[in-house]
Amino acid sequence: MVFTMDDSRPIFMQIAEHIEDDIIADRLLEESQVPSTTQFASFFKINPATAAKGVNLLVDENILYKKRGIGMFVAKGAKVRLMEKRKESFYEQYVVAMIREAEKIGVTKEELTDMIRRGEGTN
Repeated sequence: MVFTMDDSRPIFMQIAEHIEDDIIADRLLEESQVPSTTQFASFFKINPATAAKGVNLLVDENILYKKRGIGMFVAKGAKVRLMEKRKESFYEQYVVAMIREAEKIGVTKEELTDMIRRGEGTN
């Protein structure tokens, strides 16, 4: 696991996002088992209750499910649900903000489209 903690956000949310990223990147596939809260706690040197809180966020969203006595697993359709959730979040956080700022400074739709095209491939 490659992961860097961000002090500006709650750890349990970062754990949930890390699992989401692994699902989106196909490092965790549907019906595969995710690490236990004890494993997360040990790896990240955090309280197991904090790790459990992050995992339980994903259970509440039907991304993970529990097999009694075995552990947590990735639910069917989890990747599709996560992609839709992330696309909506991207739209709200970035696209809407970009359009509002463009309007404030007089950038036309055409200019904005050109800027986006110009930015393509600039990794």
